[in-house]
Amino acid sequence: MKMKKILFHLGHPAHFQLFKNVISDLKAKGHTCYIIIKKKDILEELLEKSGFEYVNILPEGKKKSRFDLIVGMLKRDWRMLKFCFKHKPDVLIGTSVEISHVGTLLGIPSINVEEDDADVIPLHAWFSYPFSTVILTPTVCRNGRWEKKSLKYKGYHELAYLHPNVFTPNKEVVRKYFNPDEPYFLMRFVSLSAHHDAGVKGINTEIAQNLINMLLPHGKIYITSERPLEAQFESYRLAINPLDIHHVMAFSRMLIGDSQTMAAEAGVLGIPYVRFNDFVGKISYLEELEQYYNLGKGVKSNEIEKLYAAVEEYLSDQTIGEKQAQRRQKMLSEKIDVHAFFVRLLDEFPNSLNRNKT
Repeated sequence: MKMKKILFHLGHPAHFQLFKNVISDLKAKGHTCYIIIKKKDILEELLEKSGFEYVNILPEGKKKSRFDLIVGMLKRDWRMLKFCFKHKPDVLIGTSVEISHVGTLLGIPSINVEEDDADVIPLHAWFSYPFSTVILTPTVCRNGRWEKKSLKYKGYHELAYLHPNVFTPNKEVVRKYFNPDEPYFLMRFVSLSAHHDAGVKGINTEIAQNLINMLLPHGKIYITSERPLEAQFESYRLAINPLDIHHVMAFSRMLIGDSQTMAAEAGVLGIPYVRFNDFVGKISYLEELEQYYNLGKGVKSNEIEKLYAAVEEYLSDQTIGEKQAQRRQKMLSEKIDVHAFFVRLLDEFPNSLNRNKT
C-alpha cells in the first residue's frame, strides 16, 4: 500500500484529543503526518507536552468581530496554501474551512470532521461544506443540504480518545495532584466566545458560587476554566498537566459546567454531568447522550432552579455510580471504536470511501 502524506488541521484543544492517537498510529504504519494549528486556549501546550511537531499558521490568534473572522480565515487560507505547495499532502483532514478551500484550489481531497449539526454552526457549514470532499460526522448529526456528501459513523468524537480500547483511567495519575480516594467534583467554565456562541449564556459568578455551596458538604471542588477566573474561585483552580485531565474526570463524582466537549467526555466515561448553556436542545450528539442514554443532563440558562435541582438529584442518588456504568455500557455496545475507524479510513484512503458506511 502506498504511504501517504496526511495533513491534520487542529483548531481547538478538543481536536488534539480527537486526532492524537490517530496520528501516532498512522505514523507507526509509515505515513507522514503534518499538523497545522491556529492559536486556541491550551492547544499548543498539549502538542508540546506530547512531543508533536506542528506549524501554527495563525499565532496572533483571532479577534471576535465578523470582519476579523473573515480576515483570519483568509490569512489561514493563504498560509496553508503555501504550506501545501511546499509539502504536497495527499489528503487534508480537520475541522476547518481552510482545508476545504485549499483542497479545492489544489485538487487535494479534504475530509471535514464535525460533531455539531450544520444548523448550529451555520457560518462554518456555509464556508466549508460546499468545498469539502467528504463531511465526516456521527450518524446522529444533521448535515442539512450536504447530507449526500456525508460519511457517517456510529460514535462520537470523544470515543476516538476515551473508548476503553484506547484509554484506561489511572488513579495514580490523579494522585500526583490530590487524593482521589476522597470524593470530589469537577467544574468547567468556558469563554463562549466563538462566532457560533453569540448570545449564548452559561455559568456566571453568582451561579458558580451557589453551586459550590451545594457541593462542598459532599466533597472537594476543582475548577478548570478557559475564561479568567474570579478571585473568589482561585482556591479551587485545578493546576495540572492538561494531558491528565481525563484521568481526573474519570474518578470525579460529577462534572458541572457550560462546556459541550467536557460534558460529552464525562458522559462517555460514565461520569454524571450537568451542562448549563443555551445550546441545550440544539446539538444532536449531546441530546442523544442525555435523552437516549441518560448519561447527563442539559439545562438552559433561563432555568436556573432546574440546574440546582439536577445537581441535587445526582447528589442524593446513592446508586448513581452503578446506573451510570450500566448506561455507559449500553452506549459502548451501540457505538464503534472511533479511533480505529479513523485510522482505517485514512490508512486505506481513498478506497475506504467506497466501503459501506460504518
